[in-house]
Amino acid sequence: MNALNNKPVAYRYRPYRRHQKARAEAAREDVIDAVANEVAPTEAQSDVAMAPIHQPMPAVPAVVDRPDPVTDARPPRDSLRWDTLPRLAEVVTGHVLAGAPLRGFLGHRAASNGFDLLRTRLLQTLRANGWTRIAVVSPTAGCGCTFTAVNLALSLSRLPHCRTVLIDLNQRNPGVARALDLDGRGDIQKMLRGQIPIGEHLVRANDNLALGLNAAPRRDAAEVLHDGETAQTLTRMQTALRPDVVIFDLPPMLAHDDLTAFLPQVDGVLLVADGTRTTARHLAACERILDGQAKLLGVILNRGRVPASDVYAT
Repeated sequence: MNALNNKPVAYRYRPYRRHQKARAEAAREDVIDAVANEVAPTEAQSDVAMAPIHQPMPAVPAVVDRPDPVTDARPPRDSLRWDTLPRLAEVVTGHVLAGAPLRGFLGHRAASNGFDLLRTRLLQTLRANGWTRIAVVSPTAGCGCTFTAVNLALSLSRLPHCRTVLIDLNQRNPGVARALDLDGRGDIQKMLRGQIPIGEHLVRANDNLALGLNAAPRRDAAEVLHDGETAQTLTRMQTALRPDVVIFDLPPMLAHDDLTAFLPQVDGVLLVADGTRTTARHLAACERILDGQAKLLGVILNRGRVPASDVYAT
């Protein structure tokens, strides 16, 4: 309230508001007249009344797909399928069709039967639990880990409708290609890191066996196995190829931390012991590492002086 006349303050501004409203209406009428007579409005009118009509709208930049420097550096994902994997020449097929383990194993037929027994018991365990990924590892070097992994994969590949993938993750001393008399196919780290498509690295030895080979040793093996990109690559491989069994050949368990880094990616571990060099102390140390981390599926005794029926303990 105004202290002098006890009237609302807003009342004193009403005449000015009516005057302002009249000026705005007059300006609009002038603009309408100018447009009707095709006469350009005055400069003042153009600045005030015509600005919303004639002033151009600011240009809006188009949405541009900017390349991601990380993802765009990777190759495009191929349409990976089992039948699109490149097929090896008939080099490994001789081993598979013969139904026998690789050379160098004493007791040819007994060893073949032993690997067949191992594959059957392993498959029963995997299917009962819905597992597929198996790490094959030994406590120390020279126990026959790669030999066991390769022969187990060959035995599995002879089963109809059973797809097996064998991946050489012993990046300290790659041996799968050498065991099969093959040349190592590139650097497996490039596949694991997503730098090359999976279908350009894996090869098929026969209808049921695919191989992930490695050409040369690497010192940063454990770091690559820790990398989340490795887990994603293996998941993409599993989803696309749908193998029944994936076997990973890994370096000695007590010599490196590769298996420990890789344990989250496997369902179980097969431990290969050597009857001439593995001790009870070695086995106990391996069990402590695996305790609470992964399932120990069995201990395979290599070069053991025991009957063939007792070679495998599960």
